[in-house]
Amino acid sequence: MELIKNFGLDPTLLAAQIVNFLIILLILKKFLYKPVLDSLKKRQVTIKEGLKQAEEARIRLEKIVAEERDTLRGAQLQSRKIIEDARIEAAELTRVMNEEARKQTEKLLVDTKQQIVRETSGAEKRLALSTSKIAVKLLEKSLKDFFTSKEQAEVLAQALKKIKRIK
Repeated sequence: MELIKNFGLDPTLLAAQIVNFLIILLILKKFLYKPVLDSLKKRQVTIKEGLKQAEEARIRLEKIVAEERDTLRGAQLQSRKIIEDARIEAAELTRVMNEEARKQTEKLLVDTKQQIVRETSGAEKRLALSTSKIAVKLLEKSLKDFFTSKEQAEVLAQALKKIKRIK
């Protein structure tokens, strides 16, 4: 005790101060620390939820970006396929049109040859007929001097038979 007095402490005053300190500590704990700690816990929970939501949003964003990338890749593949199909179809159409043009050209050539043959045949017949008429007239004129009318008719008949056989 003497030591306490040497430091200038009064034991009753010290005991009163300790009791006051404990009372203030209890009051602060009940009215101040508890609400502050509760608000800190609430804030900590809110922060954790915000971080969790941010992580979920990041994951959803990554999924959406991946889906967008896949969709774009699919669209690019589909457009390439459409272009390739169009090229193939154009090549096939060109081949078919060339084949059709070749067939039409061949048909036109065959038709032209047939027409030439028909016209040539017709021209030959007309030429043979003209030649026959000229030959008959020539024969008639030349026979007048050498044969009688009856002999002339016989010679002309024989000549006409030969001409008809030639036709």
